[in-house]
Amino acid sequence: VQLQAFGGGLVQAGGSLRLSCAASGGTFSSYEMGWFRQAPGKEREFVAVISWSNDSTYYADSVKGRFTISRDNAKNTVYLQVNSLKPEDTAVYYCAAGRIYYRPNYYYSRKYDYWGQGTLVTVSS
Repeated sequence: VQLQAFGGGLVQAGGSLRLSCAASGGTFSSYEMGWFRQAPGKEREFVAVISWSNDSTYYADSVKGRFTISRDNAKNTVYLQVNSLKPEDTAVYYCAAGRIYYRPNYYYSRKYDYWGQGTLVTVSS
């Protein structure tokens, strides 16, 4: 599975972006799709995940209520709508795919098999 993330950019605090991740080369609908981010000098952290069945979503506490993950299996694409952005949201955002099927493992980057190249989100104050 190949993943390509795009949609990042420079935005002022309080602004919004829509990140997209297009998948190819696999059965997209069979994968949990997650978003992670990595800020400069920090470890990669979980942001959000949507189940393969498209009926469950989970978020990091730091983004709950501001970010929304969704998927369109017909387009092999997962989205991350990011609203009310804060300077601390500045990071490279990565999409990831994995056949995890076990909720407690959704939050661990090592459980995902495929990764996109990342898209940079910069939030200015």
